Amino acid sequence: QVQLVESGGGLVQAGGSLRLSCTASGRAFSTYAMGWFRKVPGKEREFVSVISSRGTIIYYAESVKGRFTISRDNAKNTAYLQMNSLKPEDTAVYYCAANPNAISSFYYEDDNYGYWGQGTQVSVSS
Repeated sequence: QVQLVESGGGLVQAGGSLRLSCTASGRAFSTYAMGWFRKVPGKEREFVSVISSRGTIIYYAESVKGRFTISRDNAKNTAYLQMNSLKPEDTAVYYCAANPNAISSFYYEDDNYGYWGQGTQVSVSS
């Protein structure tokens, strides 16, 4: 069992930056792949990025590639999402999620993630 708590959301102007953090409870954090998803009201939850348990495998959605950077610090039980060059269309609730299995070809499907945080709001003004 793992509990996830996101932080770092807020309101920023277009072109600005934010860093989201996801802190996990429990000793198994270093064995989980960690993902970030986002959701806008009226739309399905969208994959953003994922990092493998040791940080050696990383994937990004095309919409954030080159602007967002995912990372993790297993000693601190924390995953991060550095978001640069933010756009109004990045506005969403951002969720971190833990996948206890190895990253598969379907890493972008939220069914692969067994644990979710409560979400943190990111708002980007134009």
